[in-house]
Amino acid sequence: MIQFTLKCDRDHRFDSWFQSAAAFDKLKASGMVSCAVCGSTSVDKALMAPRVAVSRAPQDRPEPGALSTPSHPAEQALAELKKRIESQSEYVGMNFAAEARRIHAGDSPERPIYGEARPDDARKLIEEGVPVAPLPFVPGRKSN
Repeated sequence: MIQFTLKCDRDHRFDSWFQSAAAFDKLKASGMVSCAVCGSTSVDKALMAPRVAVSRAPQDRPEPGALSTPSHPAEQALAELKKRIESQSEYVGMNFAAEARRIHAGDSPERPIYGEARPDDARKLIEEGVPVAPLPFVPGRKSN
């Protein structure tokens, strides 16, 4: 896994993880990389500082398999938001756009859902007046 600092054409900067540099290039070429702030698909790698690992004393290392706890209040809030959405909403996967339309039209029962949509599908939902919002995290099944 590799973390890149990215920048969109509106100068929004954000970090994202990719399986490899080639994976980033492939996703970018297919229009699957979008700005975390505004949704623009005009995204490039920004200048990054190298990250150097510092060896820690054995007592400072987490136990194998232990998850790290969020250290910053914003990280804690994001972790709580993710947990709440995933526990109180139905994951509809790549069917998000179609299911959101059915709910909006009254053809499917109203309920909280979350899932995945291509940026152009998300824009169409907004243009159609379907209330949607991007999530500031990747659904659990997509995380490592």
